[in-house]
Amino acid sequence: MASVMEIYQLLPKTNCKECGKTTCMAFAVDLLARKFSADDCPPLVNEEKYKENYDKLSGMFTPVAGVSETGLIVHTEKCTGCGNCVVACPVDVAADPQGAGSGRAPTTDKVIFKVVDGVVTANNVQECRRFGENIILCVACIDTCPTKAIEFV
Repeated sequence: MASVMEIYQLLPKTNCKECGKTTCMAFAVDLLARKFSADDCPPLVNEEKYKENYDKLSGMFTPVAGVSETGLIVHTEKCTGCGNCVVACPVDVAADPQGAGSGRAPTTDKVIFKVVDGVVTANNVQECRRFGENIILCVACIDTCPTKAIEFV
């Protein structure tokens, strides 16, 4: 994922306020948080001199096949179905303390990780702490995976 500075470098850097933000840096922060898209910057969209930068920014935020908006990828070919991620995920534990939180199989569909047919599947990824307004760079699922089958890109 791009950094705020990488995004900022692709913006017009005019602080025109046409997007509703006071600075291009503030826009870059909100673009990274996915509160805005490249289309929300009028100069970037309307001025030919920024076309290449617009294309680059738009490409940064286009979903890749098999990757959720959080950037979560489960490499099923590496997954052994151990379930460590299921019980380590704070969202799973909070959503299902009797199932996922106790080390048993989840008893609700509100969890992010489930073991299905011997491999982990990711559901409800929009609930991941790495997504939304209050982003936390949680790595509980990654740290507990012995085969490195989970990653965020």
